Amino acid sequence: MLACTVDISNGDGITCALTDHEAQRAVAFVLAHEGVTRPCYLSLSVVSDDQMRELNLEWRHVDRCTDVLSLECERPDDRSLGEDEPCELGDVILAPGYISRQACHMKTTPAEETTLLLVHATLHLLGYDHVDEGDARLMEAREDELVSQLAHAGAPIHVELTRHGGDEG
Repeated sequence: MLACTVDISNGDGITCALTDHEAQRAVAFVLAHEGVTRPCYLSLSVVSDDQMRELNLEWRHVDRCTDVLSLECERPDDRSLGEDEPCELGDVILAPGYISRQACHMKTTPAEETTLLLVHATLHLLGYDHVDEGDARLMEAREDELVSQLAHAGAPIHVELTRHGGDEG
């Protein structure tokens, strides 16, 4: 797989359902299957529900907790990047407490939900979105395809369908 560095930050010691290696693998898998060949950096933060609510309010002006936020910096195909210059993809922020409750509701495991959300967030950093119905269908189809491929590659995931309602991060 391509060179992708995922810098994982968890200053409060919040338990994430995936190991650092599993998170790195999921992100690298998406990038490779999206045809990204440029080395990339991605920041992954694990935060409390309260911290996520504050971040969601700050970045999206939505005063509630959410499962994941994606904050894009650069895209791998950015023409302003030098030929050998790595790409700073952006930041992915996960709220494991929220994700665990969501997993229970969706009858999945926290690891499965977290993997799905890393796929989702990485696609956002690559320019996919679900603001309008057409874009949502395109993103969901790609997400479902990648999740299925990841499951066949041995990732801890058995989620079959995406289910964002147009307002997640």
